[in-house]
Amino acid sequence: MPRALPPTVPPAARRRLLAAARRARAAAYAPYSRFKVGAALLAEDGRVFAGSNVENSSSPSSLCAEQSAVVRAVGEGARRFRAVLVLTSSPKPVAPCGRCRQVLAEFGGDPQVLMATTGGRLREARLAELLPHPFRR
Repeated sequence: MPRALPPTVPPAARRRLLAAARRARAAAYAPYSRFKVGAALLAEDGRVFAGSNVENSSSPSSLCAEQSAVVRAVGEGARRFRAVLVLTSSPKPVAPCGRCRQVLAEFGGDPQVLMATTGGRLREARLAELLPHPFRR
């Protein structure tokens, strides 16, 4: 029997996520790529945690917006997430990179991934669709 998926993110929560991701994107530090990203996580308890990408001249030391949001959430005690929204100015919605997918998978569950553009486009997927075989202990 197929696994039942949790309900989709309600409209009010989507608006909160989008607003938080917009604020985070505005604060992004992207002097090298000029590709600003904002992300917002919806924790199981309803709290929203936002993060932005922070680039570094040593590229591997850069931090993606999704990871930034996870670090903030974990620092505040959140460990379970219902959804993540990723906001870019790309013409098409952008999915989290592989490293971010694995970081999100570390906390279990199958959060809804909302990929949005500043132009109003939206794509949705479950994390398990984007990362069908995560590393597990």
